[in-house]
Amino acid sequence: MPEPIMMKAKGDGVNIQLAVWEGTGKQILCIHGITANSRFWDCLASALASHHRVIAMDLRGRGHSDKPPTGYSIKHHCKDILTLMNDQGLERPVLMGHSLGAFISLVFAARYPQRVDRLILVDGGGKLSEKQMAKVFAGIKPSLDRLGKIFHSFEDYISQMKQAPYLQPWNSYMETYFRYEVEEVKGGVRSRVHPKHIEEEALNLKKVDPAQFYKRVQSPTLILRATKGMLTEDDLLLPEGVVGRMVREIPNAKRIDVKGTNHYSILFQPNKMRDQAILKFLEASS
Repeated sequence: MPEPIMMKAKGDGVNIQLAVWEGTGKQILCIHGITANSRFWDCLASALASHHRVIAMDLRGRGHSDKPPTGYSIKHHCKDILTLMNDQGLERPVLMGHSLGAFISLVFAARYPQRVDRLILVDGGGKLSEKQMAKVFAGIKPSLDRLGKIFHSFEDYISQMKQAPYLQPWNSYMETYFRYEVEEVKGGVRSRVHPKHIEEEALNLKKVDPAQFYKRVQSPTLILRATKGMLTEDDLLLPEGVVGRMVREIPNAKRIDVKGTNHYSILFQPNKMRDQAILKFLEASS
């Protein structure tokens, strides 16, 4: 697939890195998960960019965006998104978020309904019990464990990831994603993401009740749900009861279960059913 155009945009007092796949249809602003970056969207962008313009951002503290010492919360990210949209002339883009990005997108759509054309929540945005949240953080622990560590080489860095059951089969999209996030330091390479920033993010996320925003969403909403766990059968971001509540309470929402996918493969792996569901949703009249 073609490489995205990389460019800087203004956030709220920070510079935000964008990856842009030029297309002629709707503008789709993509927001990634807690330790991820803009290149998590490469696989999906390859399917959407022939129809639409796909813009993926590195959240503050991730990828090649600025990394202030503090300021990691949904509130901060929403301010960045609003500033970025004004900077880039995005009047009413489609907002699509995965994992933490789904929570951010949900809150933004509720707070700024006039600025969101449609909302796509990819395996995130649900109100989880404390018990389920603990299962999810255990599931993403391998991703968190790589932060702050220095590895001898890039191959050393990704060797554990290549063995992870939830990243099978390994593909070039994953290779690009992980290569984008590392920086060379004395002694080897490490992730650009600072563990303290993620700790602050996680603490702030646990204070947010996403359900309070459901009824305030005015845009048509598509919820894509992974049906398989990451490390166990039930470390799901959207258990049945949780996604059922979202569909009941978000006024114009529908769900699609992307069967056979987990929290990572729902975006990392090619999936025609997923692509067609999104394209159909984008083409439907509001």
